[in-house]
Amino acid sequence: MKKIYEQHGDGIQDPDLIIEYDPLFKGVLGTGINRREFLKMASLAALTTTLPTPTLAQEKKWDPVIKIGYIPITDAAALLVAHELGFFKKEGIDSVRPTLIRGWSPLVEAFASHRFNLTHMLIPIPVWMRYNNNFPVKITAWDHTNGSAIVVGGHSGINSPKDFGGKQFAVPYWYSIHNIISQKILKEAGIKPVIRPQNAKLAPDECNFLVLAPPSMPPALAAKTIDAYCVAEPFNALGELKAGGKVLRFTGDVWKGHPCCVVVMHEADTMDPERAAWAQGVHNAIIAAQIHLAENREAMAHMLSRDGKRYLPFPKAVIERAMLFYDPAYYKNPAAIKHPEWGMDRIDFQGWPYASATELVVSDLKNTLVTGDAQFLNELTPEHVAKDLVNYDFVKKSLEANPKWKNDPSVPKNGNPFVRTEVVEV
Repeated sequence: MKKIYEQHGDGIQDPDLIIEYDPLFKGVLGTGINRREFLKMASLAALTTTLPTPTLAQEKKWDPVIKIGYIPITDAAALLVAHELGFFKKEGIDSVRPTLIRGWSPLVEAFASHRFNLTHMLIPIPVWMRYNNNFPVKITAWDHTNGSAIVVGGHSGINSPKDFGGKQFAVPYWYSIHNIISQKILKEAGIKPVIRPQNAKLAPDECNFLVLAPPSMPPALAAKTIDAYCVAEPFNALGELKAGGKVLRFTGDVWKGHPCCVVVMHEADTMDPERAAWAQGVHNAIIAAQIHLAENREAMAHMLSRDGKRYLPFPKAVIERAMLFYDPAYYKNPAAIKHPEWGMDRIDFQGWPYASATELVVSDLKNTLVTGDAQFLNELTPEHVAKDLVNYDFVKKSLEANPKWKNDPSVPKNGNPFVRTEVVEV
C-alpha cells in the first residue's frame, strides 16, 4: 500500500480522501477502470459474500487471545480503546493490535473464517448471517449508538429529502441501519428507492441506491459519481471537511439512541461454560472502554487518529469533529438536528442491546429494499430474533457493575433502565 498525494483527473487534491492505494480507486484517480465500472464492482463485491461453514477442527483450536477486525469508523472505538488502554489486559485477557479491514464483506468473511473472534458489525448483518446463511453468530452488546448521517454533495442540489428524485445514493451495505433509515426518510418524502445500474433512467420520484465501502464514499462524492451517502463517522466529517459535502440529517436525530454497530462473537464462545469467565472479562473491558470514551472524547479522538496511535487513518481534526461536533445552531440550513431536546450527541457509547431496538430493526428490514434473496425475512418474527440472536448475560453483568452507563441520554432515567420504548420521528 502507498499513500496517494498527487492531484488526479477528477479534481480531488486532498490526500485525506484517499486513505490508501486500492485498485478499485483507479477509475476515480483517472486511470484504469472508469467510474461506472468502479461503482459497479464495489456494489457487486458487497453481494457475493459466501460464508464458510465452521468445522469441528476450527472449534478445537479455540484461542483465548482477542483478535479484533474492524472497519475504519468510530463505531469500532470501544473495541480499539479496550485494547489500546489495556482494559482487556486488566481482565487477564491478552489481545493483539486490531486489524483494519476496508469493507464490510471482507470483514464478514474474515470473521466467519475465524480469523477474528471479536468484531463490530452493522446490526442487520448478523441477522442475515444467522437466518439466511445459518452461521452461528451472536450479538453480545452494542458498540455505540447514533454516529451516522446523510451527507449530500455541494453539486447535488439536495436541500431536503424531496430533492432525491433522480439522484445516486450510496449506503455501506444493504443490511445496514443506514439503508433502513435512509429509505424510511425518502419514502416519507414521496421518493421511491430503487436499485438499478447507474446509467439507468430514473423517474423524477426515484432515487437509485448502491453499495460502496465507507472509505470510497467521500472520494466518490467529490468526484460527483454519487450525489449523497449515508454512513458511519468519521466519513461524514470527512465529507464535510474534504469533499464539499454537507450533513442533511443525523440518523440519531431520526431514531433516538439507535443501534448501528454491535459487538459480535462466535456462538461457541458465548455458550461454552469453560469460556464463560473469558467472555465476561471481554464485556467488562468493552463497557469500561465505552464509559472512558464518553468521558474523554477529545483525548480518545486524538488517540484513535493518525496523529495518535493511528487506528483510524484520518487527522485528529476529522475524528474530533466526528466525536464532538453536534451543534443545532450550525446545522440549521438544512436542519440536520430537529430534536435537540433528545440530548443526543453525534455519537454515543452505550452497550445494552435493547430488545425493542432489535425487534424494530427486523420489522423495518421487511420493508427495506435490498438485493438478493430476502425471503428469509418473511419467516422471522422480531420477538424470536431478539431472543435467539442476542446474548444478554455477559453485558448485563458488566453494566450492573458499572452504573455510569446509565448516564447515556438514550437510557431511561425512570423505571427499568434495561427496557425502553423506541422513539422514531422522521
